[in-house]
Amino acid sequence: MADPWAREYGEAARLADDVGSMVAERGALPQSGPEATRHASAIRRKITILGTRLESLDGLLARVPPKSITDKELRKRQDMLSSLKSRAKQMGESFNMSTFANREDLLGQTKKTADDISTVAGLDNQGIVGLQRQIIKEQDEGLERLEETVLSTKHIALAVNEELTLHTRLIEDLDDHVDGTNSRLQRVQKRLAVLNKRAKGGCSCMSLLLSVVAIVMLVVIVWLLMKYL
Repeated sequence: MADPWAREYGEAARLADDVGSMVAERGALPQSGPEATRHASAIRRKITILGTRLESLDGLLARVPPKSITDKELRKRQDMLSSLKSRAKQMGESFNMSTFANREDLLGQTKKTADDISTVAGLDNQGIVGLQRQIIKEQDEGLERLEETVLSTKHIALAVNEELTLHTRLIEDLDDHVDGTNSRLQRVQKRLAVLNKRAKGGCSCMSLLLSVVAIVMLVVIVWLLMKYL
């Protein structure tokens, strides 16, 4: 009978190879579009499945009956599992995800306890598939909520942008009105200066005219006095 841990490890290692190839293929795909979205979703799902298999391996290793394997073999398996975890973490980071060790936090879950790991380890293949589907469903629901939040934030940002644009136009209109009023005020000041100058010139002419009339009247009065006296 094949060793369950070795069989599970082989499947996890092949899945890690598959994820690594898919991550490497991302560079040849467009940055956006349906194809890129489907490819990214497939990688995300496989990384989730890989994480579940690693947890199962942890549980299987923790439940190894005493003296069923040697200490040397146990340390070897621990090193193999640690190496596979590091590889999975690197692939997660290359996929612009948070660290693979925090995968549960991304799904809104706390770190699993030893009892949780034991529960995963006790599942058969069908139970593991069901658990994987449940995790993927919760992840998709979390992504949908995140999308709704992003869309809501986008709408708020657009509304704020429209409001700022409106205020900018109002300020520009106010500046135009201020400039127009300033120009009209300068023209009025120039006209007042001209009128003031003309008024001063008019007063000088009137004073000269009155002086001439007074002199003429004085000459007439003197002439009359000399004629009749």
